[in-house]
Amino acid sequence: MTCLFSEAHRTIIRSDNGPEFTAHRVRAWLQNVGVKTLFTEPGSPQENGFIESFNGKLRDELLNREIFDTLLEARGLIERWRVH
Repeated sequence: MTCLFSEAHRTIIRSDNGPEFTAHRVRAWLQNVGVKTLFTEPGSPQENGFIESFNGKLRDELLNREIFDTLLEARGLIERWRVH
């Protein structure tokens, strides 16, 4: 994963305040490879409009319309939605 942060790539990751980017080990790893973290302000989805748009479409077009009985079924339906 270190190759994701080569000189050709950005050196900052912006995220919400979710557990995946507040975890001490993740933040330590990012610092070790030279990537800074910026967090969106709580209650400010406009700071990350792309992901908010994606989440809304995923929820409206798939998650609110399906009941997944198994993980395998969920993976298949999500993949079909993704490539559509």
